[in-house]
Parts: sequence; C-alpha cells; structure tokens
Amino acid sequence: MNILTTALQGVYIVEPRIFHDPRGYFFESYSQREFDEKIGRLLGHPIHFVQDNESMSSYGVMRGLHYQRMPYTQSKLVRCVSGAVLDVAVDIRRGSPTFGQHVAVELTADNHRQIFIARGFAHGFAVLSPTAVFQYKCDNFYHPEADAGISITDESLHIDWHIPIGQALLSEKDLRHPLLKDAILDFNFNDKLY
Repeated sequence: MNILTTALQGVYIVEPRIFHDPRGYFFESYSQREFDEKIGRLLGHPIHFVQDNESMSSYGVMRGLHYQRMPYTQSKLVRCVSGAVLDVAVDIRRGSPTFGQHVAVELTADNHRQIFIARGFAHGFAVLSPTAVFQYKCDNFYHPEADAGISITDESLHIDWHIPIGQALLSEKDLRHPLLKDAILDFNFNDKLY
C-alpha cells in the first residue's frame, strides 16, 4: 500500500496495490501487518480495529460530521466499495495548529482509495453517485451515549461538498448537530487519545 500524507497530521490517504489481469483485478483491502508498518509508524502506536460498518446511500445523502466523545473516541479506516463519495475529516482537537481545518478526498469504487482518520477528528461524507456503498473500520466500539457531531452546514468550515446544501438529504440527528464553535469537544491536541 502507498500512504499519502494530507494537510492534517493524523489523516492519511491509503492507496492499495492493484493487480490487473484479463479476469479483472485483485488487491488487499487491509493487512494488519502492513498497516502497522506504515500508519502505526506514522502515529507512533498500533491501531487495532474492532468493528466494521457499512452503509448504502443514494445521491445527495450527507452523513456527519460525526465523532465519539471521550473516552470512546474512534479512529476510522474508510472506503467506498460502490459508487463515489466526497469524504471529509475535520480537525476538532483543541489547541491543534490545524483546528477547524479539513481534508476532503473523493473515494470511488474505481480509485480504491481509503482514508485513515485518527481519533480527534470529525468525519462525514456526501454521496456523489446515484448510490454508494461505504465501509469503515473503527478501533473502538460505538457507544450511543458518546455520539456527537458538528453541523455539515457550518460555513466556518469552508467545505465544498460538491452538492448544493439545499439538495442534500440529512438525517434528523445530523440536522441537530451544533456549529463547531458550539460543539462539546472534550479532547485537546496533546491528549493521548488511543
């Protein structure tokens, strides 16, 4: 796998090695050994995923910007296995030099890219294709009492979702998320989040 750094320390683009032949293609979508050697080395600690999730959504669906509050923060490894999404990670670590900044990457079934998002970031995506199947690994179990989020419509984040907000389909829960300035952020840049 090839690892590309982004403007946010803790958010990495993962590009698998794809082997094509007349039958189609093959690639390892995940290898703990290679992940530890590359991402673990960058983070300074290993990541052990404990839960896999999958969602299917139609064009215009926007999910996020989600995170889990302490002590149940989560790192994620995300990918789109069918269709296309714009995937977004926002730095919400108080005191971080990139606090409030984001990385946006198009993930598609064709480019096979994945994004690793460390703890301390909010995450969301917008579906750009007629439908999309989205999968992600988490390194901590989901805890409903720790569920939190930031409004996708927060203009202070300057995110171009590639979909007019007026055409977006959001859940009732996601519509109630506060702006970043009003969100409960209980971790700091220097906190040990793993």
